[in-house]
Amino acid sequence: MNQKDFIVATRNVTRTYHDNGVDVHAVRGIDLGIEKGEFTAIVGPSGSGKTTFLNIISGLDTPTDGTVILDGQDLVSMSDRELSDFRRDHIGFIFQAYNLVPVLRVEENVEYIMMLQGVSRPERHRRVMEILESVGLAGMADRLPTRLSGGQQQRVAIARAMVSNPRLILADEPTANLDSKTGADLLDMMRELNEKTGMTFLFSTHDRMIMKRARRVITLQDGKIADDERRD
Repeated sequence: MNQKDFIVATRNVTRTYHDNGVDVHAVRGIDLGIEKGEFTAIVGPSGSGKTTFLNIISGLDTPTDGTVILDGQDLVSMSDRELSDFRRDHIGFIFQAYNLVPVLRVEENVEYIMMLQGVSRPERHRRVMEILESVGLAGMADRLPTRLSGGQQQRVAIARAMVSNPRLILADEPTANLDSKTGADLLDMMRELNEKTGMTFLFSTHDRMIMKRARRVITLQDGKIADDERRD
């Protein structure tokens, strides 16, 4: 497959930490390509390197060695400011803790990234209303996060991640704080949005519900890819 068909491509990525004089090899020479439009889970036991690897893909961490290409751009060569701007414009993040601003209304939480991007107020409002309807939160734009259930708060977080049309959605244990039914409903919704929009979803997870729904499951063990299963 041509390199340009990948939204993420890593080559010989390693990450070594120094802890009290001891080298900790968190990631050991990973070569990986994620195609545009994938719905993929990176799984593995604690200490397998999946969170470190996800942080490297997003530019939140820097590899000790190797290259990371995201949407055709070399992340390793970027300055901190360039990385910050690139993440803002190309990556949507979904966290297990939702990370909503409690004093901001739902609409204000969702539109925040677009404000940083300089999107006009009418366009922000239009896109927020559209995405809230897509995630099943029509009519809730004026509510504060504290007035929402956990599942609804995570829907707001998903809307926030997607509203600026990023190239990649990175979801770190997005169902960890939800009951099984709410988590399953949200995963089905995200997969449906993936199919409709072609947006790429990449999960880091222990959740078997995510593994079951993913079209590709990449298993890390001791900082290396132990298995790469496609289910298309």
